[in-house]
Amino acid sequence: MPDPLTQERRDWFHAHRKAVKRATQVRNRLKSFLSDNAVRLAKGTRLAQDTAQVQERLRLTRQWSPRQWQVIQLLLLELHHADQQRHRWRSLITQEVLSDPLLLSMVRLCGVREIVASAMGAFIGDIKRFSSPAKLVKYVGLNPAFDDSGEGKRSGGIGGHGRADLRSLLVEGAQAILRTSQSHLAQWGRKLLRRKGEIKLVVAALARKLTVAIWYLLMGRWTPLEHIDERLSMKVSKMITAVGTEQLDLLGMNRTTYREQTYLSLKVGRVYVLDPDKKFVPRAMGQPVQVAPATASAERK
Repeated sequence: MPDPLTQERRDWFHAHRKAVKRATQVRNRLKSFLSDNAVRLAKGTRLAQDTAQVQERLRLTRQWSPRQWQVIQLLLLELHHADQQRHRWRSLITQEVLSDPLLLSMVRLCGVREIVASAMGAFIGDIKRFSSPAKLVKYVGLNPAFDDSGEGKRSGGIGGHGRADLRSLLVEGAQAILRTSQSHLAQWGRKLLRRKGEIKLVVAALARKLTVAIWYLLMGRWTPLEHIDERLSMKVSKMITAVGTEQLDLLGMNRTTYREQTYLSLKVGRVYVLDPDKKFVPRAMGQPVQVAPATASAERK
């Protein structure tokens, strides 16, 4: 059973997903109605932004009957309301991430922004529930399925088990990583793609690596942030934009103040504790790996 804070975050996550689904459904209904009447919208047309301007543009596309125009007006109003709800939930989720240093720290990872960070916090809860990154990977459902019953063995993909909502978000993040050019993880993914030639396999592997990185980051086994690079600065700017001007006024802050506060939280908001017993000894290129000496039983064999 989740704690009260985790349960509330889950409620917010589901409400946001439902708002996104409803806005998508109404938009598709409107586009389908226009398509049935031989009206094709230009690419990039935003139907939910300004209802008056959209109505004026649609009125000029053809001669509508009064009943047809009533259908268009009601669909536009429904779309505008659904889009407002979607923006409102996203603003609340973004504020929650920006106010929590633990959730905000996940934004450091490539492919993670407010929605993924909020979802991970909502469903993971206390990260200490997972004693190893492999258990978190299994919880999300990014481990291959297998069935070893004694009579035969069967292996499958990553679908059908784990949390499908978290897995889909991490897969989207992995696809975003693959589109970047500066990330070392993206370079690793492109090398794997050239070797395997299967995009789905590469995306699943990147999502698994991203899940492992999230486990280490939430556990505090990470290096402190000392410098805000251009990529992270752009993420913070987009998150502040998602908060919205009205919410910034209610908080009594402007973009510059909010950005500086977020930068400070990223740098000193969390305590990172690395393993003091773990030692890394580099070896020269071509140097053989040191093998442990054989035991007495092995020598007797």
